[in-house]
Amino acid sequence: MDTPPFSELGLPDALLAAIETLGYERPSPIQALSIPPALEGRDLVGLSATGSGKTAAFTLPALAKIDLKSPWTQVLILCPTRELAVQVCEEVHRLGAKMRGLHATPVYGGAPMDRQLRALRDGAQVVVGTPGRLLDHLRRGSFDASRVRMAILDEADRMLDMGFKEEMDELLAALPADRQTLFFSATMSPGVSRLIRSFGKDPQVVEIQQKARTVSTVEQSYFEVRQRSKVEVLSRILDMNPPRLALVFCNTKRSVDECTEDLVNRGYAADRLHGDMTQMMRERVLKRFREGSVELLVATDVAARGLDIDEIDIVFNYDLPTDPEDYVHRIGRTGRAGRSGRAVSFVYGRDIYRMQTIERFIRQVIHRERIPSVEQVEGRRADLIFDSLKERLESGKFDTYQDNIDRLLDQGHTPTDIAGALVTLLREASGREGSLIDEDREPERPARREKNRDVRAPREDSRDERRDDRGPKSGPKFERGPIPHEEGMTRMFLSLGKTHGVMAKEIVGMLYREAGLPDGCLGRITLFPKHSLVDIPESLVGQVMDRTRNARLRGRPFRIDVDRGPM
Repeated sequence: MDTPPFSELGLPDALLAAIETLGYERPSPIQALSIPPALEGRDLVGLSATGSGKTAAFTLPALAKIDLKSPWTQVLILCPTRELAVQVCEEVHRLGAKMRGLHATPVYGGAPMDRQLRALRDGAQVVVGTPGRLLDHLRRGSFDASRVRMAILDEADRMLDMGFKEEMDELLAALPADRQTLFFSATMSPGVSRLIRSFGKDPQVVEIQQKARTVSTVEQSYFEVRQRSKVEVLSRILDMNPPRLALVFCNTKRSVDECTEDLVNRGYAADRLHGDMTQMMRERVLKRFREGSVELLVATDVAARGLDIDEIDIVFNYDLPTDPEDYVHRIGRTGRAGRSGRAVSFVYGRDIYRMQTIERFIRQVIHRERIPSVEQVEGRRADLIFDSLKERLESGKFDTYQDNIDRLLDQGHTPTDIAGALVTLLREASGREGSLIDEDREPERPARREKNRDVRAPREDSRDERRDDRGPKSGPKFERGPIPHEEGMTRMFLSLGKTHGVMAKEIVGMLYREAGLPDGCLGRITLFPKHSLVDIPESLVGQVMDRTRNARLRGRPFRIDVDRGPM
């Protein structure tokens, strides 16, 4: 639909100036239909899909009605997850950048309580938070709800699905009766209807109909693959078209842990995100994912709710969701901001019926693809190496190593042989030993099939095996050089490496088991032939050194100390 410019919606000059600075030209349909009645003081029900601009639709009218001279909380925004609360609060700050004296604070579980107590005590006109932690503050008396003029429920359906019904009821009942209430949801579920009947006052319903529930910029496909072959198929797809960032969705925390471990063991820069992690660990993982030091993020639906990163190239449904709406939310993480994206699902057996249900729900056909063969993956890898070499040669940004090449020429090797050997080393360094799957069907070589049937080995090559950097695309490294590490982390030297048969997952398991480290605290793990480097938080260095004095790895004693760098 054609929408009028923001200047015609009745917004104050400070907000219009911020909108212009941010580069927004015209409002989205949900914004154009929601802002005028919200500014008039009417209760509102906004029904619109994820990514339609709902946040600005309720943030702009909320900011327009704030009295900046009063420090009391005047706007309360409820969100289902910590991540979404943080993002909504950031949007409040962006849109309110021209409003001098505006204070907004996020309030959510898993974060230090004293910091939130201080922010609430100092005064915040806008409070954005999750129902559980907000209710804690309300009961403590640290959150004063008596002056709230507007209450906003963002993704009300999801909050109910997550079991926040009682918390939402208690919070809304504590607010002034004459407040304005805005309900925003993707669907009008029975639970949302009950909330509206209980706490709304003849709200105006604004609904944005969409012909297709998924964006046209996302290419959707699925592969039929058994559970035991999922990691191998995932690896082949990643190797065929290496993404900058990829999101892998699993249905359970256990599946997240197993998938992440398998990917790390194969040499991918992967990390996990699920509900059992502390908020500090979750924020750290998300920061590394946004920066690109983690390329693959394996997550559950709840953990990834509210994740808003435009650069995600591909989304994998490692486990097919049971709810078609979850499928829409998942694949909506890619193909954003006008970019193209890809969504890949793994199905087998009865999953095909769920896939048909999803197709009916999104009103689109999801086409089936054939699993890439080992030969196709190897051919694609060779093409990528060729393209990289060609680009480097044409740019002229490389060292000649003339002395080394002259020595090889003096020993009778031809330039062609030298180049061939170097490309071979490069392929070996960037390669991955995969396992065969049922689709490969090589009856003439049964011995190889039996040998590799359950292989879950890491990449065995001459480069660093990295746990959280740009590993698969970093190229070969033949000597130990300076490897950057995160602020707040200390690099530890461990006296066992590849030649001792050590794998990254064994180092991780030993440190968690012997040193009692908190889950998710480890950083980069780099394997060399005769030693390994492990990044751990500075505060845990003493604990690691003290508790691993008599530990063994693969039956061998080892030395672990703060790394002193190359000798």
